[in-house]
Amino acid sequence: MKLYRQVAITALALFALSAQAEIRLPKVFSSHMVLQQSKPIQIWGWANPNETVTVKLAAQTLQINANEKGEWKAVLQSMPAGGPFTLTVSGSSNVTLEDVMIGEVWLCSGQSNMEMGIRMCENADQEVAAANYPNVRLLMVPKRWSATPESDMNATWKVCSPTTVAENGWGGFSASAYYFGRELHKQLGVAVGLIDASWGGTLIQPWTTPEGFESVPALKGDSDRVKLGDPRTPSHQARATEFFKTMDNWLANARKAVNDQAIIPSMPSYPSELLPPHDTQHATALYNGMIHPLGTFAVRGAIWYQGEANLGDGMLYAERMKGLINGWRQIWGEDLSFYYVQIAPYNYGGNPQTEARLWEAQAAVMQMVPNTGMAVVNDIGNLKDIHPKNKQDVGKRLALWALAKNYGKTDIVYSGPIFKTMKIEDGKLRLEFDHVGSGLASKDGKPLSWFEIIDADEGGFVQATAEIDGNTVVLSAPSVKHPVAMRYAWSMLAEPNLMNKEGLPVSAFRAGDVPKRDLLAINIPEAKDYQLVYDMDLSKLGHDFTYTEDNHSKITKPFSRIAYFLELQPDNAPAQYVFVSMDAFTADPAKIGIPTVAAKARFQQNIQNMTVRSNVKGLTTGENLAGGNIEFWPHNYNPSNSAKVPNASNELFDFGDEPTDPEDGYGCMQVHNHDAQQTVFALNHWNEGENADVGIGNKTDGQKDWTFSANLKNYQTGRLRVLVQYK
Repeated sequence: MKLYRQVAITALALFALSAQAEIRLPKVFSSHMVLQQSKPIQIWGWANPNETVTVKLAAQTLQINANEKGEWKAVLQSMPAGGPFTLTVSGSSNVTLEDVMIGEVWLCSGQSNMEMGIRMCENADQEVAAANYPNVRLLMVPKRWSATPESDMNATWKVCSPTTVAENGWGGFSASAYYFGRELHKQLGVAVGLIDASWGGTLIQPWTTPEGFESVPALKGDSDRVKLGDPRTPSHQARATEFFKTMDNWLANARKAVNDQAIIPSMPSYPSELLPPHDTQHATALYNGMIHPLGTFAVRGAIWYQGEANLGDGMLYAERMKGLINGWRQIWGEDLSFYYVQIAPYNYGGNPQTEARLWEAQAAVMQMVPNTGMAVVNDIGNLKDIHPKNKQDVGKRLALWALAKNYGKTDIVYSGPIFKTMKIEDGKLRLEFDHVGSGLASKDGKPLSWFEIIDADEGGFVQATAEIDGNTVVLSAPSVKHPVAMRYAWSMLAEPNLMNKEGLPVSAFRAGDVPKRDLLAINIPEAKDYQLVYDMDLSKLGHDFTYTEDNHSKITKPFSRIAYFLELQPDNAPAQYVFVSMDAFTADPAKIGIPTVAAKARFQQNIQNMTVRSNVKGLTTGENLAGGNIEFWPHNYNPSNSAKVPNASNELFDFGDEPTDPEDGYGCMQVHNHDAQQTVFALNHWNEGENADVGIGNKTDGQKDWTFSANLKNYQTGRLRVLVQYK
């Protein structure tokens, strides 16, 4: 896949060639730029084929020859901070760049909270007027997505001034980036170069390299899609060859139809999966258009403020960040520092715990990926504004990580308290923290807020009294005699107040084992007569999931009945469950679980003697129900009722749909009662993890069988068990 990064370079080189091509540099090199100190200085560009090019910077002079395509690259020795210098590149023509500084360079990327310019933020007029920092240099990468990697962009470095910091973009240069760079410049006394490559509303996927996707097993689906869109990959070529065969067959049939004066069959559509990125949000599109043009221009690290667009990803977002970082480190080296902002509290609506799960994923990245750090901002957000205006503290908190980890500042506290351990002590929970600085404190002097605990035996989470005791916090509640688990700030509405005395807040977290109260044993008496085949924690779903328990190879006796027990725990509401059993529709226990491609399960048929038991209001329950049918397959599907299921619609997704290619598609696992015109339960699109569809009974709006709901993330927990009863 590394060849992928050379496509645009080659294309642009061919365009630039002429009998007497001028020496040309990509625009990431310009007057007023900052080059990274203490790293080899790579300078590249285009000239005539095989031309000798001379590069001079300070006391260094290097001659290199362009290749047959006119591409050349010079690698100068590293230099200490200083300047200004002049860079000259000469051959058939000359390029001279003035006022070149050696210092610290940082890439600043993400979505709107990174893009948000200084004029849109707090104290804008005063901050703009004071932005007279001639040794802070700014490069704003134009917004551009591309189907293939670009080698250049239309941008130039500028000296930071009240004019340049406030022009272009969304209210000027990124405020978070500017305040980050300003703090580094003040503390280090060297030139700082900031590259602003950000675009509001964008997902993390378009910023990720193909190699980044490929490096993370959990992102295999993304990686496979990227490869399918790349015409040089075997998967693309195989799929294209398959399509051409289909077209050849169609063409032969079409010609025959013309000769026979018959109706010509519909022409097959070109497979959309073979298209390269063709939208801002497509995987690799912004990497191609905004990151690849930077080439290997040396940087110290990257700061990142993004996540709102991936709000529903839950823990999958940690894997996505790992892919992003891995990919960028293949460009800039494994020593690339990566510091990021945990998104702020905001009232998105819907399940209030959705954002908490993303916060948890963002925090997990620090444990998963070395040389990373997270700035917590849950104390400076705005529940009514997704773009909090206090970007001064955002930039400063990011800078604290860099100052401590990159620049050896040992006398600063750079992180808020981070949860370390939990102990159960006489009906209370004691929490210990790292990074307490000079001690724990309440930000507003009020009792600590947003702590909850749960009892081992009964009830749900309740508000806890939280008291600081040295470097620990002790939790208790009168109604909780045997606490076993806790959570903190576990809501998008949480504006908690625990911090260290240096003013850095604690991120949302949870600890302990939430008690598992077995609804199956409590509510389904006949469950004792069944054997467990599969047990699945739905939070672990994904393209290559693993069952929590898989006993299918141990089912060696014939079985007469198959049963499914689905339980879902909404937030702040009683758990929902459904038990549905039926006469066995297959003798193969490998085919009764989630119908993945590997399971080779595809069933669309009636089922006999269906029993349904549930606590979901409106769902028809009873024994020996006659209207049961199942739809199990890994394929895509459409609402056409080609199987002629009674009462099914041809327009809405319900209990009579039609599977279509590809086989490794959306995926459907549904049990229905077509006599009652109901879905008993549905689990669809499991490849997407927390964005899977799940439901008990009919969905009351939209598609009755929960297709396109992407709602698994709305449940605290979800569990599916598959059972059989021996003959």
